[in-house]
Amino acid sequence: MRIAWTKPIFPWDCLDDDPDLATIEAFLHLLPDGKLLDALRSARGRGRNDHPVHVLWGVAVLTPLLRHTSFAQTRAELRRNPALRRLVGIETAADVPDAWNLTRFLQVLGTEPFLSMVREVFDVLVGRLGEAVPDLGRQLAGDSTGLSARVARATREEPNPDGLPEPSGGRKEYTDEEGAVTKVVAWFGYKLHLLVDVVHEVAVAYRVSSTKEGDHELLPVLVAQAEANLPAPSQGPARRGRPAPSRIETLAYDKAADDEETHALLALHGIKPVIENRALWKGERERMLPGHDGTSHVVYDEAGTLYCYDRVSDPPVRQRMAYIGHEPARGTVKWRCPAMHGGWACPSHERCNAGKKYGKTVRVKCEVDLRRFPPIPRATEQFERLYRGRTAVERVNARLKLFWGADDGNVTGAPRFHAQVAVVMLAHVGLATLLAMAPRHTGVLGQTRLTAVARALRQRADAASG
Repeated sequence: MRIAWTKPIFPWDCLDDDPDLATIEAFLHLLPDGKLLDALRSARGRGRNDHPVHVLWGVAVLTPLLRHTSFAQTRAELRRNPALRRLVGIETAADVPDAWNLTRFLQVLGTEPFLSMVREVFDVLVGRLGEAVPDLGRQLAGDSTGLSARVARATREEPNPDGLPEPSGGRKEYTDEEGAVTKVVAWFGYKLHLLVDVVHEVAVAYRVSSTKEGDHELLPVLVAQAEANLPAPSQGPARRGRPAPSRIETLAYDKAADDEETHALLALHGIKPVIENRALWKGERERMLPGHDGTSHVVYDEAGTLYCYDRVSDPPVRQRMAYIGHEPARGTVKWRCPAMHGGWACPSHERCNAGKKYGKTVRVKCEVDLRRFPPIPRATEQFERLYRGRTAVERVNARLKLFWGADDGNVTGAPRFHAQVAVVMLAHVGLATLLAMAPRHTGVLGQTRLTAVARALRQRADAASG
């Protein structure tokens, strides 16, 4: 990989279409998979060892890394490439595992405790990145995507001992502003839930679920995994009745996560929600702000935006108030008179702003309605800017599906599918680590340098392997 010094920390456009042997060797070296391999060897016991565990694991990892959609393609490449065989511990072409060996291994890898151990490898890699990249995880975006899968035949396949969800039909409808369905996407398989850093496009948490589970149902598990993987900020005391401050500052999500439980969860963890509003008011345009009796002429709409009425004019004119900011110490969001803030004349100036330097000021406690009054109101430029960060999830989903084969639908059975997705996620975060560790070309012929992040990651990798 040839990366210019001016590229970002994770230059995804610099990934090679076909990784060379040096990249593959570096990838296999940085995986903290010792605990997993020891557990697999212990489970095998004194049985036949025609194909050692580390060989089967190496072939499983190579499949997404080489952008192959099946074990057959990986086996064919191993047979004709002696150098590649040696990287995973295979001496001759005759020693390449058969298809049924790899299928059986994937079945074992998808059962407990091995499936959790593969996720632990992912968590360790994300933790290393979080220690070396201080802003990783500050701005997150979440979403789910459909993955195709096939049901295992009960007469041939082994049962599902861990109660993993079986593949089922999924359906997602897209509607316009009037609520009319404009697009329908249907698939058979699972849903993959991700939390992704919007700046670096690195997934920090993932889960596979049935197509019947909503996005908001998996969010508590995803947030817990992300916070466990990302080192907490060094400053900031814990608040009474709340956990220590989280590195995660904002979380963007579509309207699928817009419910009271989600907003309460994020408020408990000190995370500012950037969640699109679901329209639930039927024919109701506005409501009186809690704590006001009607004399203040301040109302709010379903998205939580405050408005004031100029009742001197006939008919009365509604104006959107100016959002000033979030006050964490008070737990409030502050709004002011739009005329005073914007510098224009309002007929109700004397009625509302008499004797006030900044004009009429309204503070709304977020706890009144966490879903309606988030710390970052929806009708602000900051909200729109942060919400656009959700496109990072779409790009990560595209890489997982198109580059590393998470959506090929060639795997049957729940354990094998969960194991395959876990290995694909390792390919994602492992290649992200290699991109951050790679030396950068400074523009002078033949000269490269290491960034501070690359030096930190190499030190952690060497310490872990030593």
